[in-house]
Amino acid sequence: MARSPSIADRLADIRRRDLRRRRRVVGSPQGREIDIDGRRLLNFCSNDYLGLAGDPRVAASMRRGAERWGAGAGASHLICGHTAAHQELEEALAVFTGRPRALLFGSGYAANMGTIGALVGPGDRVIEDRLNHASLLDGGWLSRAAFSRYRHGDMDELACELDAAADQRALVVTDGVFSMDGDCCLLPELISITRARDAWLLVDEAHSLGVLGPGGRGLVAGNGHGPEEVLALVGTLGKAFGTAGAFVAGSEELIELLVQRARHYIYTTAMPSALAAATLTALAIAEAEEWRRDRLRELVERFRAGAASLALPLATSATPIQPVVVGEPARALAMSAALEAAGVLVTAIRPPTVPAGTARLRITFTANHEPADVDRLLDALSACASTS
Repeated sequence: MARSPSIADRLADIRRRDLRRRRRVVGSPQGREIDIDGRRLLNFCSNDYLGLAGDPRVAASMRRGAERWGAGAGASHLICGHTAAHQELEEALAVFTGRPRALLFGSGYAANMGTIGALVGPGDRVIEDRLNHASLLDGGWLSRAAFSRYRHGDMDELACELDAAADQRALVVTDGVFSMDGDCCLLPELISITRARDAWLLVDEAHSLGVLGPGGRGLVAGNGHGPEEVLALVGTLGKAFGTAGAFVAGSEELIELLVQRARHYIYTTAMPSALAAATLTALAIAEAEEWRRDRLRELVERFRAGAASLALPLATSATPIQPVVVGEPARALAMSAALEAAGVLVTAIRPPTVPAGTARLRITFTANHEPADVDRLLDALSACASTS
């Protein structure tokens, strides 16, 4: 019997296929520019869409929170770790999303895994968009329910999958904005299809909350869809809101079920209360300061117009996620390195994060970028595209 590849063999194979990842040590707060290895780089690869990760008001709230609550929660929410700061944030998130209740989780990964696992199990069915985030896919795989994926955005295939599962409890799971392509899910169609077939719908708004909809309320709440149409709304706090953690918003019954059955909630120490206090401030800023979303739209329009004039291959996206698909991992790495040499930081995204043959430069904008930053990015992209 052939022996399985050793760890060294597996690592060598990753390097051979230009898929090795590496960490960069950042020496500054997040912002439109960051320090890496002693160099100041213009940053086009963070998810800090509203520019709140380094906002002094958010940092001041965290300092005050640490002075009041200390550094850590000390226990899970169901033991003695749920403080007034957590409760206040949950109530504010429920109001923000227009839902009766919200529940905090330590991360978006935990929120998705915990929610899917609490809702479905053996004998049930989970059906997901093929380009969903890994946390959603892993939640489906590990739920012990029958699991299948439909072609990205293919509502006909989804309807057929649900029709074939008519005798099962079915949960449909989708990203709101897809993190590697920047396009939005077909929410009205998803709601129509699932309601007609008595299926549940979960939407992960990690990349749309704070960015899209009136006041940054996202695709679901921003369009007035309640728990009867979208059972579970998942949001992360480490992207547009600039802090860390996640939440699920929904009906009283849904949240109570998660409190009782979501293992990723029950068996995890609560986030620091100071972090909850900081997030409450970030939430208020995100809702009130509409100029941040206006700025993002202006930056995206400027970039797309410039990219079109350069004949750069852009995806169909009106969000701050603007991928330039270049094909093979080696080319994506070479272009990323050329951009960095020009003082511009853009990460090369490669399989398995994206499908084979679609390695890309994932460009993202924040509200703190200036129009001149976009022009500098376009100049650098033009130079590296012509030489790679």
